[in-house]
Amino acid sequence: MRPDIRRIITLAATTGLLTTLPFAAQAQTAPQFARIFGDHAVLQRDQAVNIWGTAAPNAALTVSVNGQTATATAGTDGKWKTALPALTAGGPYMLTVSDGQSTTTLNDILIGDVYLCSGQSNMEFPARLSTGAWGEIGASANPNLRFVNIEKDSAAAPRDDLKTAPAWKVAGPDTTGEASAVCYYMSKALQKEHKVPVGFIGTDWGGTTIQSWISPAALRTLPAYTAGVDAVAQYGAAPEKAQAAHAKAQEAWWDAHDKSAKAQRAWISPAFNDSSWSRLKATGGWKDSDAADLKGFDGVVWLRSRVTLTADQAAKANELTLGPIDTFDTTWVNGQWVGSGGINWVWRDYKVGAGVFKAGENVIVLRVLGSNGLTGTPDMRFVKTSDGQAIPLSADWTYKTGMAAKGLTIPAAPWDVPTSLNTLYNGMIAPLAPYTVRAAAWYQGESNADAATEYRTLLPMLMADWRKSFSAPDLPMLIVQLSSYGSVSTAPGVSHWAELREAQRLSVDADPHAALIVSHDFGDRSDIHPTQKNIIGLRAAHAVDNLVFGQAVAPTGPEATSVTRAGADLAVNFRYADSGLKTYSSDTAIGFEACDAKDACRYVTAVADGSRVVLKGANTPETVKVRYAWSDAPFTNLYSGDDQPAVPFQLDITQ
Repeated sequence: MRPDIRRIITLAATTGLLTTLPFAAQAQTAPQFARIFGDHAVLQRDQAVNIWGTAAPNAALTVSVNGQTATATAGTDGKWKTALPALTAGGPYMLTVSDGQSTTTLNDILIGDVYLCSGQSNMEFPARLSTGAWGEIGASANPNLRFVNIEKDSAAAPRDDLKTAPAWKVAGPDTTGEASAVCYYMSKALQKEHKVPVGFIGTDWGGTTIQSWISPAALRTLPAYTAGVDAVAQYGAAPEKAQAAHAKAQEAWWDAHDKSAKAQRAWISPAFNDSSWSRLKATGGWKDSDAADLKGFDGVVWLRSRVTLTADQAAKANELTLGPIDTFDTTWVNGQWVGSGGINWVWRDYKVGAGVFKAGENVIVLRVLGSNGLTGTPDMRFVKTSDGQAIPLSADWTYKTGMAAKGLTIPAAPWDVPTSLNTLYNGMIAPLAPYTVRAAAWYQGESNADAATEYRTLLPMLMADWRKSFSAPDLPMLIVQLSSYGSVSTAPGVSHWAELREAQRLSVDADPHAALIVSHDFGDRSDIHPTQKNIIGLRAAHAVDNLVFGQAVAPTGPEATSVTRAGADLAVNFRYADSGLKTYSSDTAIGFEACDAKDACRYVTAVADGSRVVLKGANTPETVKVRYAWSDAPFTNLYSGDDQPAVPFQLDITQ
């Protein structure tokens, strides 16, 4: 090859300009790293480091960093993978891949510890909104602390690579604010303590369920999800066919639940005359409108509106945005089904196929089952075009009520975020694997709190699934327990959040490579996103010291191991309480309940005694189990001598 052409190819590979080169230069495909690798990245120390990417088919490749090399051969599809030998902490270095003719170079690479952080909004919660952020972020400059945020991507099939290349950031006043707060504070503490570079990968999505983050192969093994997983795969292969099947299934649901459904489908037609319908100014939910018949209405409301488009706008129109809807909607444009949703806080953004919108008047029809309908403001509703226009919808709608109903749930499409199956694993975990990481942190559960028993299966499944994906069978997993939010208990009762915390505790207890991080004592009963993330990050770092580095520190707060009868009392025995138990602001521990076989529970007086808690006078014949902190938003005051909160629990009494 001519030296000048080789120089052009090398330059193009390192600057991203390959697509602008003449055909003769493009014929030589420069080797590339997978998109998770980039300038400023951190690679894991003391372990073989997985590296992969693309190159010309069958190309022989050499990967190098700091004098260490590994070789690879690209397959016929151009994909390659190799592993660098274990590296010692240090840097900055250059990471290169070469096929002997062209080279791609990544700069400012550090070797240290890498942590993966995932979950829903409390993991996504940015450092700039955390308590103390004003001073923290301004002083956060640290060349040995880096992070990367993965773009949200819901994919119907596992991706080989990330949809877009993320940028690794060096911690500092201009960058730290957008990092996951929990992961930042954890990583900052570990970097300071162990004095090696630390990098963390944030891959999270607020409001999502755990089912979204498990691979198709794993979730398909559960009979309840097999059909849904297959439907997502069909959606990836043939979206229109899958959407049509889902729309048909939804209409079958309506026929089974609403005797008027069949007749009311005539209202979908753009030719239907709705002049006799009532008028609604949709500036917020229908209960806040001037429509007297909607003030206390829960059930079905049909809504119709119109938008006029030019021929150019109609040709380019490809999306309909309606903002949030309370709760379930089905939406049609000019008689064509375009989408449905069932989460009241999620914006409806429906892709619309070519030819559905037309020049002139377009009719938009919604069938809403819920309590408040279009809860957003008019500026949240518009038609999007491929060239970036946002054509507003009128706030004026016509409406007609259907059946009154409460408590009905319409099955969602299994590919719809935030309750999708597999799609976030496909788009945001699979492309990262098998990046070599030291440990993974998982902060999620709010969106699964109504199915805590199932979570006892799903959380262990996720942990095993990720370990397989990352080729790390003993990958340490840090599980942040649900915080405090919602109603405060004045009497013992049912708590879905307590049940979910128990599912998390039991899952961790059964896993020798997992640790539990308690968070309820720094929650906020009026805000599902408590801002004191620094404390949670420090507790996670404490767990890493035990689980990863083998330090003689407790991985979590005092945890009950058994309850035994002791005369008139019950004794709750704890581990991780070697320094003794203590109670704040009282000589008794609050939050303990004694329960019978029918879950009739009562608060009992509890006194800390060394590494156990004595429940005074609680040993009655009908008492069979003990609960602690069993509330959505529990108030507790039991801690270890080193200020770690006791873990919420439910235990049967052992004789």
